[in-house]
Formats: sequence, C-alpha cells, structure tokens
Amino acid sequence: MSETAKVTLADIEKARKALQGVVHHTTLDRSNTFSTLTGSEIYLKLENLQKTGSFKIRGAYNKINCLTPEEKSHGVIAASAGNHAQGVAYGASKAGIKATIVMPEIAPLAKITATRGYGAEVVLAGGVYDEAYHKAIELQAETGQTFIHAFNDAAVIAGQGTIGLEILQDLEDADAIVVPIGGGGLIAGIAVAVKELAPRVKVFGVQAQGAPAMYMSKKAHAIKTTRDAETFADGIAVKVPGDLTFALIDQYVDDIVVIDDEAIAGTILMLLERAKLMVEGAGATSLAAILNDKIPAKGKIVSVISGGNVDVNFISRIIERGLVKAGRRVRLQTAVVDRPGSLQRLLSIIAKLQANVLYVSHDRVERHVPLGQAVVEIGLETRDVLHTEHIMASLRHEGYPAEII
Repeated sequence: MSETAKVTLADIEKARKALQGVVHHTTLDRSNTFSTLTGSEIYLKLENLQKTGSFKIRGAYNKINCLTPEEKSHGVIAASAGNHAQGVAYGASKAGIKATIVMPEIAPLAKITATRGYGAEVVLAGGVYDEAYHKAIELQAETGQTFIHAFNDAAVIAGQGTIGLEILQDLEDADAIVVPIGGGGLIAGIAVAVKELAPRVKVFGVQAQGAPAMYMSKKAHAIKTTRDAETFADGIAVKVPGDLTFALIDQYVDDIVVIDDEAIAGTILMLLERAKLMVEGAGATSLAAILNDKIPAKGKIVSVISGGNVDVNFISRIIERGLVKAGRRVRLQTAVVDRPGSLQRLLSIIAKLQANVLYVSHDRVERHVPLGQAVVEIGLETRDVLHTEHIMASLRHEGYPAEII
C-alpha cells in the first residue's frame, strides 16, 4: 500500500468482526430483469434493506466502537444529509451515549424523523451537506463531543469496506462492482477490500452530474471542489471530497463516471415497478449508470444499492414524472360543441379506446373560447406511448382538435 493510504484490509476485517450481530449481511440478488436489459449478469447488493435503511450504519457503528470510554462520555456529533445521521444515531443509542446530528434544511422529512426516532438531537443548518458540516464543527468546538465524519475517517471507511468482503464472499467471480459516490467513504472502503483480495475485479464509481467533485478529482489526480451540488440525490450531494477518501479512490478505483438526475429518477421507478424495491436517489445511481451504458464492463456486475430512505412525497413525484415520460399519464386538450351530450360523447369515445379518465376540466367562459364551444382538458391513464398515439389519432379522426399539453 502507498504511504497515503491509511485504511488496510486488516482494518476492514477487524471492522467486520465488530459489526457481527449489529448489521445484516445483506442480500446479493441477481436481477433477471436488469440482466436481460444489459446483456450482463447484474447483481444488486441490497444495502437499502440494511438496518437504518442504508450502508451508513456500518461505518458509523465501527467508529463509535473504536472510541475510548472518555470520548464516549462526551457523546458524539455528526453532519449528514440523512443516512449517516441515522447510522450515528443508531450506533450511539446502542452504545448508550448522546448524539447530536446537524442536517441540511432540505433533508427529507423521513430521514429527519427517523434520526430523532433513534434518540438523537437534530439541528437543521444550511442547504447542503457541506454547510451542515461547518455548523457541526462549530458545535463540536463548543460541546466537546466527538465528531464522526460521514466519510473522511479511517474507521468509517473500514466499516463501509465490509460490503466489499461480503460481495466477494457471495460472488467470488464478480467482474466489476459499481458504487455511488458522494464524499467517497463507501467506494474507498469497498475498493480497498476488493483490490487487496481480488485485484482483477474492476471497481467503478458513479456521481450525479450536478455534484461531480470526486469525478473531477479522479480525472485530475488532485482534489477538486464544486461551487454547488445540484442533484435531488441528497445522499451524494457533496461539494468537497475528503482527502483520505480521495487518496484511496485515486489509488484503487478504476474509473468514475457521471449520470444525470433524469436517468437516476427513471431507475428509481424501474426498481420500484420491476424489482419491488424502494430506493433513494443516491442508492439508484450505480444501477442508472449500468443501464445507461456508462460502465465499460461486461460479465458479472454488482450494483451497490446504497440506501432506501426516500420521502414518500418525493417518490410520488418520481412516479408521476416517470409515468408521464413513459406516455402512461397524459393531459390532452380539445374542444366540444357547447350543448347537452357533447362531453358524454367525447368521454364515451375515450372509454372505448380503453383509457382511464383521471380528471376532466370543462371551460366555456374564458375569453379565448369561441361562443357555442367549450374547451375540455382531460387527464388520462394509458398503457404506453403507442396507446396514447392511437387515442390522439382516433379523436382527430372523430373531428376533435385534440392536443397533448
């Protein structure tokens, strides 16, 4: 190992022993659906089914386990967009010590509520992780609590690296492992474990296109930061990479790619509909890169699904948006003659075309509506794009000037 690398395979193996009975050895599930779509054998490492809903419990608990009795007596403090928060809160509750968590003001309500549910005090500060981090450092100086970094800490990285050990145990002939990246703790730990035990296995990282700090750093072989971290995947919205995680990533990770939010959102919907898995934005990033041909590997590919703590209100928006993009939810507008039975006739045609009406808006008084006519807006649930096109063509054939809006 190089002089800069401060996490060893022995550290990760020690962490695995410490985590026995605390975390789940999560399932490595071969997906027939995603294997068929890609032409490779796709395996999902389901850390969304881990305790607290993400991999973060591994590193957080390992760090707390390494603290001295004096450090534990002062309690712990952390900054997190949500998953590290829950990991620290859970680990602190098991150790019987106080925990304070600083979270960004935009953190999902579900993650805030869950963190408080584990007994931690939650402080909201800043718009992204980096701003919450600075607030946590200020509070740590005032309280004397032990700071537990979300990613740039050797014990935390070692804890996350236990995922790499599990993957190789369950799939010793894996060809590649694809991992989401925010600050880099997850992929740094996995890469150390995998490359030390099976150097032939490729390790690829994936970042959101709007938060590509580690991607830029890897390409430059030097730490780079971004002014903003613009992605809905809050778990990987990091502007400043860690120096420890960067050193390990630069040494062990084969390559890093970026993926846009639209692709991530589409993958969340596919995981929900096809695999029956609830996955957050950060958690879907690795699979999104695989499905969109960003990863230069074939064979047995493991996608680390890092977390599933997503706000249900956000999931509903993802579903609605995905259905619209897939042509399964449509808003159309047309005109009818303003006389009894006209609207009923229009709706009967739609019913015969086997589309489900979600809502109807009937307007005959706006200034742009000609006298003797009414504008009708209809929300429809359809099977797919072809079904929608058939409906539109049929309505026009029946004399309705129908348009999708």
